[in-house]
Amino acid sequence: MNQSTTKAPFHLWIIGILAVLWNAMGAFDYTATQMKLDFYMSQFTPEQLDYFYTFPAWVDAGWAIAVWGALLASLVLLMRKAFAVWLFGISILGMAATAVYTFFLTDSSSVMGEGALMFTAVIWVIALLLYFYSSAMAKRRVLG
Repeated sequence: MNQSTTKAPFHLWIIGILAVLWNAMGAFDYTATQMKLDFYMSQFTPEQLDYFYTFPAWVDAGWAIAVWGALLASLVLLMRKAFAVWLFGISILGMAATAVYTFFLTDSSSVMGEGALMFTAVIWVIALLLYFYSSAMAKRRVLG
């Protein structure tokens, strides 16, 4: 074991496992949307499908960076590596790119509805909490 790290608190395992599960759902959502899986996409209106399927490449790239970066960061957090902080940060940058498109370049709220905006806020809160949590664990030398 690396002598420069301290023993992991129990909450690291709980938060890490919940983070993997949460971010795996995001990765599934991204994959199902990109693959246009009928069983998943049938829940959306034709206008919403058009909205998803006409994302510019840079928005798809930002979304991919956000979801896959967060999933990888969650796994790295469980491996107790400080690199998780950077990965969560990169994921947030991907989220920021998609937020520019969603909130400033399109009228997504009229297409997706107010519930989607609230869910986006929840995603942001969780992403920021995971970033700050991993940063705190790195500072406490729990992550090496």
